[in-house]
Amino acid sequence: MKIEASRVAIVTGGGRGLGRAMALGLLKHGIAVAAVDRDSGPLQELAATARERGHPGALHTIVEDLTLPGAAERTGLQVLARFGRMDILVNNAGMGLSVVWKDRWVRPVRFWDIEPDQWRLFFKINTDALFLMSRMVAPHMMREGWGRIVNVTTSLGTMLRGGSAPYGPSKAAAEAMTAIMAAELEKTGVTVNVLAPGGLANTSANLQAPFDRAKLLQPEIMVPPLLWLISDAAANVTSRRFIAARWDPALPPEEAAAIASAPVAWPIAGNESILPERLVPVQ
Repeated sequence: MKIEASRVAIVTGGGRGLGRAMALGLLKHGIAVAAVDRDSGPLQELAATARERGHPGALHTIVEDLTLPGAAERTGLQVLARFGRMDILVNNAGMGLSVVWKDRWVRPVRFWDIEPDQWRLFFKINTDALFLMSRMVAPHMMREGWGRIVNVTTSLGTMLRGGSAPYGPSKAAAEAMTAIMAAELEKTGVTVNVLAPGGLANTSANLQAPFDRAKLLQPEIMVPPLLWLISDAAANVTSRRFIAARWDPALPPEEAAAIASAPVAWPIAGNESILPERLVPVQ
C-alpha cells in the first residue's frame, strides 16, 4: 500500500476523539496535517503528543470555529500559507446529542422538544461545515488532478432511530451530500467517501453513555481504513461508505475494504425517478 508522504491533510475536529486519532495516524505515516478545532487546549495536547511520539509528519494547528462565516476560507489560507497545497480533507468536525442534552440516555430527545436554534446548530456543524470545507478544497484538488475527501458520518440506524434528531438528520444530509460530491467529481482524480466508526466510540461525546467504556469502539480503529483511502490503491474508489469496526487489519487492505464497505447513502431506495426527455444537454 503506497502512501505519498508529501501529501497534506486537513482534519477538522482534529483536537479530540476520532479526529485526534486520525491526525496522529496520518502524522505517523509522514503526512503533513493541519488539525482544525474550535478550542486551543485539545490542539496543544495533540501537538505535545505528536512531539512525544516523534511523528515525522509536520503538524499545523488551527483554532477556528467552522460555524462562523468565512471560517473555511480562513482555514484554507492558513493551510496554503503553511504547506502550499491541500490534498486530503477529513470532514470530522461534528456535534453529538449529549452536547446539548446531557441526560439523553435516560430521557431521549423528542422532535417536538427541539428548539429551532438547536436544530440549526446541529446542521451548521454536522452538515454546513462539511459542505463549506469541501467547497473550499475541491478547486485546488481538481487543479492538481488528485484529492481525497473523507466524510465522517454515522451508522445508518442512528440516522433513522427515534431519539436521534437532530443529530441523525444532519448526518443523513452529509451522507447524501457525499454521493452528490462523488458524482460531480467523477473522473477529476478526486474521490469522496464516507468513513464511520460503526457504533459508539470511546470519545468525550459519549462520556455520559451508560456502557462499559472499555467495550466502546476505540478512536484508533479509524486509522487503517483512512490510510488505505488516501493510498494509490484506492485511486478509483469513490462514493463508498466504510465501517471502521468491520475493517480487519489482519487482512490485505483490498480484502478488508471489500468487507467493510458498501455504496454510500441509499443507492437502491427509490432512486428510479421518472424523468422526461432532456431538451438541453448537460454542460
